[in-house]
Amino acid sequence: MRFAIKQKIFSFGDKFTIRDENGYDCYQVKGKVFSFGDKLRIYDMNDNELVYIEQKLFRFLPEYSIYYMGQLYATVKKEFSLLRPKFQIYGAQADYRAEGNVWAMDFSILRNGLQVAQVSKRWFSWSDTYGVDVSDEEDPVFMLALVIVIDQVLHDNNHNNS
Repeated sequence: MRFAIKQKIFSFGDKFTIRDENGYDCYQVKGKVFSFGDKLRIYDMNDNELVYIEQKLFRFLPEYSIYYMGQLYATVKKEFSLLRPKFQIYGAQADYRAEGNVWAMDFSILRNGLQVAQVSKRWFSWSDTYGVDVSDEEDPVFMLALVIVIDQVLHDNNHNNS
């Protein structure tokens, strides 16, 4: 399944919509404006909360927890690397790995060495836009949550890592 995540650059706080490949709204992402660390929530279009994402503070490298339907579902940790960004994802169902290119514009999410999602970022518009291809065997909401976490780590200017 394909999705487009388009973030508004000049919005007050994080708020954006995720659309499917046909341009239909699927999910809304809302962030907390005044908080220590990143806190984001993914809602369906009926305003039901599906995912809560929380940055863990006071870590040497960025770390996030993903809660899915109220339960801790995964922990995402950025690995130390010099050229290509890498992430280890410890999930309730399976462990994953995310690897990006040198410019952190494209990356793959892998489970057991097999690609389960591919992400590509475009720069030709006024806001950041990601194209996300998710394997049919994977939960698209969880994969989208991982993409949002990786974006927060790699491209958000207000990191709160300390």
